[in-house]
Amino acid sequence: MSFIAVYITYANEISAKKVSSYLVDKKLIACTNIFPITSAYWWENKVQMEGEFVSIVKTIPENWKSLVAAVEEVHPYEVPCIMKMEVEANEKYEDWIRSSVIKQ
Repeated sequence: MSFIAVYITYANEISAKKVSSYLVDKKLIACTNIFPITSAYWWENKVQMEGEFVSIVKTIPENWKSLVAAVEEVHPYEVPCIMKMEVEANEKYEDWIRSSVIKQ
């Protein structure tokens, strides 16, 4: 059994909490972790270096497409970062993730 962890970046903690709460409320994800980061990237022909927040959300692979659509619907970024990683964990944790989401 496996699940996916999805890495999503935000401009601030408020946006990270808003999107994460939306995903939990819709039962698209079992849980999320939110923390501050520093990002360097190209935008509008120059390098940007600024603080952001990231969430790592956990869900089942079957919810990937619905998760992307939901994030894009409510995320304030023009081009949000939504990266999927297939992961494995202890059986009890994976069972908890599967029991905490609704297959979309």
